[in-house]
Amino acid sequence: MSIFGKTKTAENFPVEKTDAEWREVLSPEAFRVLRGHGTERPGTSPLNGEKRPGIFACAGCGHELFDAGTKFESGTGWPSFFRPLPGGIATTTDRSFFMTRTEVHCAQCGGHLGHVFPDGPPPTGERYCMNGVSLAFVPAGQPAAE
Repeated sequence: MSIFGKTKTAENFPVEKTDAEWREVLSPEAFRVLRGHGTERPGTSPLNGEKRPGIFACAGCGHELFDAGTKFESGTGWPSFFRPLPGGIATTTDRSFFMTRTEVHCAQCGGHLGHVFPDGPPPTGERYCMNGVSLAFVPAGQPAAE
């Protein structure tokens, strides 16, 4: 089935819900991005300016994705990171929009987070360009809602 130019796979994830169940827990915009492989408008996420220590988790299931210490200002208008947490994300090849990119999704629920590009800062050289609506920020010292 094709949604927003992206073919959904039959891959199974530890956290699975029906579309109706996801709609109950996500805002319409978060559903469009996380479950429909959409993209939020650049510069619209309040997480762009988030600089406190903590963890960026999946807004769908609470799975921990990125440590705030790996966040950097990329100038793209989306929260960007140079390294995910171990086991936080998974990737697939995205051939939508007449190009080939590496899609990043949550390793627990499969929610679409964004894409990774090879133009990030040291030490990895990678830029994980994430949709802010796909993320939830958990300040240091507070438990994630997984």
